[in-house]
Amino acid sequence: MSVRLASTVLLVRDRESSGGVEVFMERRHIESDFVGGAYVFPGGSVDPEDRIPEGLCRGLDDREASARLGIDHGGLAFWVAAIRECFEEAGVLLAYAPGGELLDFADPATEDRFRDLRNDLNARTIGLIELAEREGLELATDRMHYWGHWITPEGQPRRYDTRFFIAQAPENQTAAHDDWELVHSAWVTPAEAIERAVRREWMIIFPTLVNLERLGELGRAEDALTWAASAPELPAMVPRVLGDRIVLPGDEGYETAQRDTSRSGPEIWFRQFQRALDKSSASEMSSPPAKPTKSDGERALDKSSASEMSSPSAKPTKSDGERALSASSDEPIRTCREQVHGEAD
Repeated sequence: MSVRLASTVLLVRDRESSGGVEVFMERRHIESDFVGGAYVFPGGSVDPEDRIPEGLCRGLDDREASARLGIDHGGLAFWVAAIRECFEEAGVLLAYAPGGELLDFADPATEDRFRDLRNDLNARTIGLIELAEREGLELATDRMHYWGHWITPEGQPRRYDTRFFIAQAPENQTAAHDDWELVHSAWVTPAEAIERAVRREWMIIFPTLVNLERLGELGRAEDALTWAASAPELPAMVPRVLGDRIVLPGDEGYETAQRDTSRSGPEIWFRQFQRALDKSSASEMSSPPAKPTKSDGERALDKSSASEMSSPSAKPTKSDGERALSASSDEPIRTCREQVHGEAD
C-alpha cells in the first residue's frame, strides 16, 4: 500500500486579552469521507504542483528543506504544500509582496482580488506557480517552521506521511474556512479546544490532540515558533500496539510493540483517545483555568454556524459534535481508526 505525503499547518497568534497562544481550527463537513465532523488544522496532500522553482521561495531551498526533514530530496514541496493548503482552506497566504513586505489584505481591493484567486485555486483553474508569478509573490517559506511528523501505522486502509508546520498568522489577513469542505472555524487556545473535546462538543483526532497539548505547554506563539525554529530532533510518530494500548516513540515497550494496528480492532483507538482526553482533563483540573471566553475571531465566525444549514455542503440535523462524539455512536471508533494519519484530505 502506498503512503501519501501530506502537510498540515498550525496557524497561531497570541490572544490580545491574555497573551496566550491561539490556533486556527476548522471543522470538516460531517459527510466527508475522511474524519467527517472533526476539528482539524488546515492541511492536505502534497501535490506534484507543489514542487515549484526555488526562486519563488524565500529563505529556503530544497537541499536545506530536505535535510531538515531527513530525506534525500523533495523537502521543499512540503513547505509549499503547507502554504498552499493554508490559503485554500483558511484564506491566509504566507507570501511576500513585490515590495518585499509580508502580504497584507488591509486594502479592500487587494482582499477581494485574493479572495477570487483563492476560489480559482480551489477550483483548480489556476496553479500556485501561476498565482505567484502573476502577483509577483515570493512564498514565505522562511516563516513556516517544521513542527512534527506523523505516519499512519501499518494495517490501516489509508496511510499518510504527514509533516506538521507552525506559522504566525500575518496581520490584516482574516482566516476563514472555505464553507464547502470545511463548514466552521474558530481561533481557540489549546486548552479551550481540548475542553470542548472533553465535553464532547468537538471531535478532535488523536494527532491533533497531541499537538494541541504540546502547543499549550509552550504558552505563547513566540515561544512555540522559537521552539520549532531551533531545529529540535523530531522522531516520526508511528503508533504501535502494546497489549490493550497504543504506544508512541519514547514510550516503554515501543520497540517491541506490534506494528500492524489493524489486528487489534478499532476499539483500541477509542480507548487510547479517551485516555489522552482523561489525561488532558486531569491536567486542566490540577490548575484551575480562567473562565473560557470566545475570541474576537470566533465571535466573528459564529455567524457561519447560522449560514451552515443553507450552504449546499451543510446537511447535519444536529450538532456535528453531538453526532460525532455521542457515547453511544460508533463514530468515535470509526474516526479513531483513521486518526493517526494527521491532517490530510
